[in-house]
Amino acid sequence: MAIAESELIINEDGSIYHLNLKPEHLAHHIITVGDPDRVDEVTQYFDSIEYKIRKREFHTQTGNYNGKRISVISTGIGTDNIDIVFNELDALVNIDFSTRKVKEKHTTLHIIRIGTSGAIQSNIPIDSFIISEIAIGFDSLLHFYDSQHIQLPNISKELIQHLDWDQNKSTPYVVLYDEKLGKHIANDPLINKGITITNVGFYGPQGRVLRIPLQNDQLNKKITEFSYENKKITNLEMETSGIYGMAKLLGHKAVSMNAILANRTTGEFSKTPKKTINKLITYTLDKIVSYQ
Repeated sequence: MAIAESELIINEDGSIYHLNLKPEHLAHHIITVGDPDRVDEVTQYFDSIEYKIRKREFHTQTGNYNGKRISVISTGIGTDNIDIVFNELDALVNIDFSTRKVKEKHTTLHIIRIGTSGAIQSNIPIDSFIISEIAIGFDSLLHFYDSQHIQLPNISKELIQHLDWDQNKSTPYVVLYDEKLGKHIANDPLINKGITITNVGFYGPQGRVLRIPLQNDQLNKKITEFSYENKKITNLEMETSGIYGMAKLLGHKAVSMNAILANRTTGEFSKTPKKTINKLITYTLDKIVSYQ
């Protein structure tokens, strides 16, 4: 059955609605970043760039790095944007735009997030790197999809009990990274392995107080204390759970790499954030080239 025009929106030039990309513009190895300006920070290392497009917060460049064709796409902040980006990336490779039907042969994308994050354990150093083995979503994105089969309910049940979770908030969900891609990317002593919480905001949802009191001012402390099979929650950010959930539901492989620029427990912030991010970029690019 053809997908309705209101569900799959294609622009007059044949590109997908938000990303403004056509299928031929997209590589099968993709780096996502939050900040549109960070796309240039990644592609400055490319040998060549074949295509550029920018619309709203979605900035895409596709080119070649050491013989590997790679697309770099900015998502903006939050899992609501991840919902847009991942559905449209999948549509570009797995839906025939001329017939508006799902293709019989599925194409798998390999997607690596390069993002910034704040550590929540005092022993995690500033300017270090964490790969998110497990993502915990404090957003509600996956609850709108048939997604129980990809979730890890044992962890979420223990976490909800430990945090004395307020029933007015979205029920946390838990998703695993792609193990094969993750083990390849993290095959280096530079990379720490962690459990990442994806928050629905930067201030109150991450325990920051400027002028508005928090509903639970002990939440971050309880998060720090939580342990599952001797593994602790390591860091907070705003996209990873959506990336892992959408990738698994759509049949793609995804991992999230985090540059630790802040430590929420010690109150520190990196003095060289740009240097740290660029180091993670070059590390990730080289790992993509060697991935089979």
